[in-house]
Amino acid sequence: MCQHDHQPSDIWIGWSDAPRPDITGHGPWTDLSHVITEDLSRSPIFPKPRIERIYSQPDYPGNATEICMVCHHGTHVDAPRHFLLDGPAFEDIPLERLYGPGVVLRLDKGPNEAIDAADLAAAGPEIRRGDIVLLDTGWWRRIADHDYEDHPYLTAEAASWLVERGVKMLGVDFSTPDLGAALRPKGFAYPVHRILLSRGILIAEHVTNLAPLSGRRIEAIFAALSIQGADGGPARAMARAID
Repeated sequence: MCQHDHQPSDIWIGWSDAPRPDITGHGPWTDLSHVITEDLSRSPIFPKPRIERIYSQPDYPGNATEICMVCHHGTHVDAPRHFLLDGPAFEDIPLERLYGPGVVLRLDKGPNEAIDAADLAAAGPEIRRGDIVLLDTGWWRRIADHDYEDHPYLTAEAASWLVERGVKMLGVDFSTPDLGAALRPKGFAYPVHRILLSRGILIAEHVTNLAPLSGRRIEAIFAALSIQGADGGPARAMARAID
């Protein structure tokens, strides 16, 4: 087994090196985003969002909806600021970090089961430098289930393995690449987030609808909202096959 020396960091190290992406695929796009609702599964540490129509026709000329929610509700992208006080906020993320080529890796994992470096290495297709790596565990199908938060998670070694391969984004079809909330010990330090975000590797969470693209090379777009000072951005994400 390879030895990794990428330790969790509390400081911003810098953007990982990645080639400028091209959009080269064709065919239909697959929507990778959950529809945002007040009752969508969410981390237990976050408050329930509020989505309210505050102006409605015919009493007003038009309709207007107000949304009150954390930036990490539903399908979203984490900015380095999420865990690093000196890391870039969302408006500081270069646009080319949010789109480009990648892979969808199929991993069969059960509740609270670890995903390690060997699992990633065994899944195809091969990862290339600058890829967006999306993990299809099938967990996205459980979004409304009571056990959604008992999801698989990545080990710190798996995060370091991704750093070594020069990926620019990791996307998971569950709440977080770190250990689920119910199993976190006191003082849990979110090592996967810190290893990746400190090196400019963005993290997308609550990604859905990956089955049609599983095991294929893709191109993806994570069109997340650029919110000033924000540690994350809700995203309308999409992908299509390259091969």
